[in-house]
Amino acid sequence: MNRTERIATTMLAGIALAAVVGPWLAPADPLQLGDVIGARLLPPLARDGAGALHLVGTDRFGRDLLVRMLVAARLSLAVGVVGAVGAAALGALAGALAGWRRGITDTLLMGVADVGLALPRLVLLLVCAALWQPGALSTVVVLVATGWMGVARLVRAEVLGIAQRPFAEAARALGAGPQRVLWRHVVPQAMGPVLVATTLGIGNAILLEGGLSFLGLGVQPPSPSWGNMIAGGRDLILVAPWVAIAPGLLLVLTVSCCTVLGDALEARLRGEVSAPAP
Repeated sequence: MNRTERIATTMLAGIALAAVVGPWLAPADPLQLGDVIGARLLPPLARDGAGALHLVGTDRFGRDLLVRMLVAARLSLAVGVVGAVGAAALGALAGALAGWRRGITDTLLMGVADVGLALPRLVLLLVCAALWQPGALSTVVVLVATGWMGVARLVRAEVLGIAQRPFAEAARALGAGPQRVLWRHVVPQAMGPVLVATTLGIGNAILLEGGLSFLGLGVQPPSPSWGNMIAGGRDLILVAPWVAIAPGLLLVLTVSCCTVLGDALEARLRGEVSAPAP
């Protein structure tokens, strides 16, 4: 692991730990209104009338921005992880069945995947989000429903190649049934690209969730997410820019760390595949 990867891992672990522990240590409920008069739009490192320090400042309702960002991190990270893992699991299942059974199953599943890949994902997200009640659960469902197609294509290609390898033929010769060969021997060998796609997909899902929440189609206030916090501060960008910039920077940092780790995992898997056998 090189220096960049260590930094990304440390930052991502720190953000996750702060999201879990930070809100518990907060002196006030981040969802309740604060001192609207005395603590409204305090700049970073300012103290309110009670002497409490606000490292990142406060919003228009006197609420501490750092605490709200950490509460939002819980939701954004959870939505991103569940959405990306769910999409990867659904895509792996579809790709494995398509590559193993072939025939009409392959044609139907890959036809649906091709149609989904041909449409811009952002458009699909907006349409699906507009059809359902906005919220965290609907955002996860939308991310899964629009994110499985690329993984399905990857897994199908891997399964088609792995199914012809000697160990799969040997398992069949020893009497293993088709389902056992598929799930016990073939699919585990195809999980490398799925892990890479999932790691990269987490950052992408967090970014898409932030975009939906920014547009009012994702997590709804008063529950904070990075997207709706940015949206809530956009009209204050000239008066109190930290209200929108702080959650935006944390969003960019998290997505960048996920991208770095995904690229590193892909490079390692590619190196293992290309390395000559001893």
